[in-house]
Amino acid sequence: MKFRTRRGLSSLVLIVALLAAIAPMLFSGTARAQLFETRAAQAYLVEAETGTVLFAKSENEAVPPASLAKLMTMELVFNALKSGRLTLDDTYAVSENAWRTGGAISGTSTMFAELGSSIRLEDLIQGVIVQSGNDACIIIAEGMAGSEENFAQLMTERARALGMETSVFGNATGLPHPDAKVTMRELVELARHIHASYPDYYHYYSQPEFTWNGIRQRNRNPLLSANIGVDGMKTGFTEESGYGIVSSIERNGRRLFLAMSGMESERERAEEARKILEWGLRSFERRALFAADEVVGEASVYGGTQAGVALVAQRPIDIFVPTANADRLTARIVYDWPLRAPVETGQPVGHLRVWIGETLSQETPLYTAEAVERGPIHRQALDALQELMLFWL
Repeated sequence: MKFRTRRGLSSLVLIVALLAAIAPMLFSGTARAQLFETRAAQAYLVEAETGTVLFAKSENEAVPPASLAKLMTMELVFNALKSGRLTLDDTYAVSENAWRTGGAISGTSTMFAELGSSIRLEDLIQGVIVQSGNDACIIIAEGMAGSEENFAQLMTERARALGMETSVFGNATGLPHPDAKVTMRELVELARHIHASYPDYYHYYSQPEFTWNGIRQRNRNPLLSANIGVDGMKTGFTEESGYGIVSSIERNGRRLFLAMSGMESERERAEEARKILEWGLRSFERRALFAADEVVGEASVYGGTQAGVALVAQRPIDIFVPTANADRLTARIVYDWPLRAPVETGQPVGHLRVWIGETLSQETPLYTAEAVERGPIHRQALDALQELMLFWL
């Protein structure tokens, strides 16, 4: 299938097209059914390999992160380990601030670090991931950045470097802070990044328990013991945000990432997360849309030796589609208009956006398949006149 774009009246050209090769299986009469319903206030579910968004609900709403912030704490640690700036055998001292703010005396989740002791980084990592230890987070933050405040600034800066435009971190723990906020979309992006970038350290998220200072604690992720394929990542709770979870599941070669927040109890969190993960694995099947370098559509070119240029993706475009529902798939090629000659081969000019119902499910960059030279002066003049007339209309 191929989509041909045409000139429009704005700087972005949006051409709506049915994905004809797939649409027949997506209709079951005229009724429209919702894909899924959840009691979570915010939720975002993505298939890892293709990036297909399977479900989205208020995914861009900023909420307090709670302990889900610890994902970013660990990203900084894993990044430093991968680059060689840290080793697992490095040790950090337990300050009175870490002990009072996040230790046993604080009444919050803790690894029970002993005041004045020194702890190996690998043990602190397990204290953060398995036990959700706030003391472990503060010990790491102070050891890496001198203070938790400095470390939180590094967390936010790192978030921006990873493309997370909304999230702000006020501390390393996720304890209530007036400035801290995250979105479910960005938490899923962070989780996917951690899984893909740090395979040597991801296994800590599936560790069932950890013992420190003679105290054994089980992993706080309730889905790890459910034997459904979940192998991480983090739970969280504050009075303001409710119960939240970021989770990853892999079954039969398919991996999904989920972020949810705003649930009313631990039980509801476990039930809702399990329900949507099972639904995501069961209710979608993979379909190939375009091969790498296959022509997807055409963009208009002004002032060139030809009126248009073919657009291609640099990788195969596959998507997961619902196996049985009445929602319509639509696609739009979006590019900056007008595209002016000369145009180089492989020039990024737009995106293919695919919707499942009201959800923007996938967005793939598109590139020019060939070069288009600047045309003769009369051609440039005619195209300029046509552009002017279109805008006046």
